[in-house]
Amino acid sequence: MARPRSWFRIVTGALMALLSLLLIYELAMFSMVVWYAYRDPGSSAIMRQELSRLRETNPKAELSYTWVPYDRINTSLKRAVIASEDANFTEHDGVEWDAIRKAWEYNHEQQAEGRSKLRGGSTITQQLAKNLFLSSSRSYLRKGQELVLTYMIEHVMPKERILELYLNVAEWGVGVFGAEAAARHYYGISAASLGASQSARLAAMLPNPRYYDKHRNTSYLNSRTATLLRRMRMVDIP
Repeated sequence: MARPRSWFRIVTGALMALLSLLLIYELAMFSMVVWYAYRDPGSSAIMRQELSRLRETNPKAELSYTWVPYDRINTSLKRAVIASEDANFTEHDGVEWDAIRKAWEYNHEQQAEGRSKLRGGSTITQQLAKNLFLSSSRSYLRKGQELVLTYMIEHVMPKERILELYLNVAEWGVGVFGAEAAARHYYGISAASLGASQSARLAAMLPNPRYYDKHRNTSYLNSRTATLLRRMRMVDIP
């Protein structure tokens, strides 16, 4: 009679199998990061998720998205987005742990007081990782994978490429993705033709683009735009 396997061997085998699957998955993700370091994406995970959402009510819905290279995006938008989303973009290695801690503390206080307004502590690289590969869901597992992808991206891509990708896949309204589509959606011009005030307003919309697509002249948006106009002059871009 064959001796039954011990629980230790069964558990160890299961853990090794799970570890192997995780390694294969991360290697696949790394290969995709390398691919996007040289190839422009036709879509992103967030785009596909949003298209599915829109088609629940309109089966013929399409996204507004046109890829444009880095040198066809006005410098003012690059400065405004960095000023708004990640002032230390050119200096950090992808993650700012102090910003994450402060955002967590702020959000914990907001939830304890029954408020819904939350603050993000993500860098531009983290947002790119989420937009390009993951989803808008909130979970510790998703956040952990976002951090892994962030370090992969920073290891493989120069800052200019990271910003180019981000500006092209960022959500800027209901079904509107990327700087070119945003410039045409809001101003009827190309991303290359954006002025400083227009760029500052687009950057101010980024934290909640679907809301500001429908509410384009709120007092907060106007105030935030003015603040970014002052800050963006001091921003370094890659």
